[in-house]
Amino acid sequence: MASETKEVKMGRGRMPRGVKPKIENPGKIMARLMKYVFRYYSIHMIVVMLCILGNVFASVQGTLFLRTLIDDYITPLMGQATPDYGPLLMAILRVAGYYAIGVICAFTQSKVMIYVGQGTLLRIRKELFEKMESLPIRYFDSHTRGDIMSVYTNDVDTLRQMVSQSLPQLLSSALTIVSIAISMISLSIPLTGLTFIMVIVMMIVSAKIAGASGTNFIRQQKSLGQVNGFIEEMMSGQKVVKVFTHEEANVNDFNKLNDELFEAANKATAFVNIMMPINAQLGHLSFMICAAAGGALALLGNGQGIFALTVGGLASFLTFNKNFNMPINQVTQQMNAIVMSLAGADRVFKLMDEEAEVDDGYVTLVRVKKDGDKFEESEVRTGHWAWKHQHQATGEVEYVEMKGNIVMDGVDFGYRDDKMVLHDISLYAHPGQKIAFVGSTGAGKTTIMNLITRFYDIQDGKIRYDGININKIRKSDLRRSLGMVLQDTNLFTGTVRDNIRFGKLDATDEEIVAAAKLANADGFITRLPDGYDTMLTGGGENLSQGQRQLLAIARAAVANPPVLILDEATSSIDSRTERIVQDGMDKLMKGRTTFVIAHRLSTIKNSDCIMVMENGRIIERGTHDDLLEEKGKYYELYTGKAVAT
Repeated sequence: MASETKEVKMGRGRMPRGVKPKIENPGKIMARLMKYVFRYYSIHMIVVMLCILGNVFASVQGTLFLRTLIDDYITPLMGQATPDYGPLLMAILRVAGYYAIGVICAFTQSKVMIYVGQGTLLRIRKELFEKMESLPIRYFDSHTRGDIMSVYTNDVDTLRQMVSQSLPQLLSSALTIVSIAISMISLSIPLTGLTFIMVIVMMIVSAKIAGASGTNFIRQQKSLGQVNGFIEEMMSGQKVVKVFTHEEANVNDFNKLNDELFEAANKATAFVNIMMPINAQLGHLSFMICAAAGGALALLGNGQGIFALTVGGLASFLTFNKNFNMPINQVTQQMNAIVMSLAGADRVFKLMDEEAEVDDGYVTLVRVKKDGDKFEESEVRTGHWAWKHQHQATGEVEYVEMKGNIVMDGVDFGYRDDKMVLHDISLYAHPGQKIAFVGSTGAGKTTIMNLITRFYDIQDGKIRYDGININKIRKSDLRRSLGMVLQDTNLFTGTVRDNIRFGKLDATDEEIVAAAKLANADGFITRLPDGYDTMLTGGGENLSQGQRQLLAIARAAVANPPVLILDEATSSIDSRTERIVQDGMDKLMKGRTTFVIAHRLSTIKNSDCIMVMENGRIIERGTHDDLLEEKGKYYELYTGKAVAT
């Protein structure tokens, strides 16, 4: 299988140096993200908009009050012998009220946007997981687990920052810029013109820097996924790493990936970091130019029309000028955060847009009551199953009893259309028969199992299940009728009982215990601290390999399938444990059609038929004794003796 899988995994390597990634259709990605926000949180966003308006209004009113304070209160009071501070106090209290409103609005905006941001991510993660569960096995064969995990963690987290921080800040900054611009125009048109000229210069500089940083943000997200994937692989394979003393080589490989991440992140962050000081200095220059020009207008004191400017007006305008540069700086900073978020969103939506596993089957598996040769559907357990075949041409419904008869006729298959790995595979397995596959690594044994389960679809030929083309059978029903015990046992976080029930979600406790006893697992389970309620974590690391295999057999047994697939299920356990596991499998195989991929040929001697595979072809078939008499490839594999040619 290794060679076949390698064909599928070719496309997941590192990003070539010199290739500049880019976000395709950033506007479309942004619009799609906003649909999540406004579809479910439109009222919340209206509240946020009102809060932003209230906050901006309070800020502008406070700055405008500076002109009133100087021109209408401080200057007149300076010429009075007994000044009356009452009106000034009332004006200050009024402005304090504005600021209080601003504080309340800012607090409310922050609380609401946190809720909106987390709620949006909740829905995105939900859709991501639902899509992942619908993807074909081909996708997982061609993408590392770490890279997929990076989408759930790093890329989704960039969206959190964008939704809860960057977008509200952008909106607030935009409204602030408009409000301040209007206020500045009302104070002095000439000074406003000077300010706008400097703003244009700042925007041109920011656009150049943002363009340079955007490409590197995309590279950063991709490199981060590759680093995570490598770390995940090394964590799961530490025993192998240490046995083969591969630590130094792994460190070197990691350093290469880490250096690539550093290079991309350093360039992206460097461009972002120089943007703030550059814009800050341009803002200071704008302030100085306006202060000089405004001071001249105010000191002349005889300006007319658009050139009229009081001392109080100049003070307010210079404050606005300073405040005007701040939201522009914030916009440029948030734009870079949005570029990084769009890079993450691009990866998130690409996963969401992956083509789901196609299932055009219409034959379903149903419970039936059996009366002779007649079948009647039943909602309760009857112990009998049938394929419900509704003929598309006539609409006639036909029930075919599920027995476990598998036929492959002239099957050709390749993971790529231009490179076949199976050639003209023909076999049949009658109900209750045990069919074994042997051969060297990469001969195509596991690939046949992938075709029976329809993890992949064939290019040519037919596969029939109880006389029905499996392309016509709904995939979920097809797989429900199959039980699998693999070499690598996957156990999930939960109790022992939960892991056995994984094979049949509605299984009773009695059925679980019966399945465990059939698999020879009940003995060790009852000796666990909490028996069947013992928690398993980390893939069942607190169990031995043999115990994990026994649970996998129990999981298949509780499903009670008519067809079993055993893929080298005893290859990684010791001989003593193998006898226990093999006994459990023999009980499980009784009366069921069974396909066995054998690592130890001694375990398949009693098979009804043994298929010897080489280079994707069946080169020998027969019973154990028949194949030994032929003294061909099987004889070589079993005895270790070369046959004279």
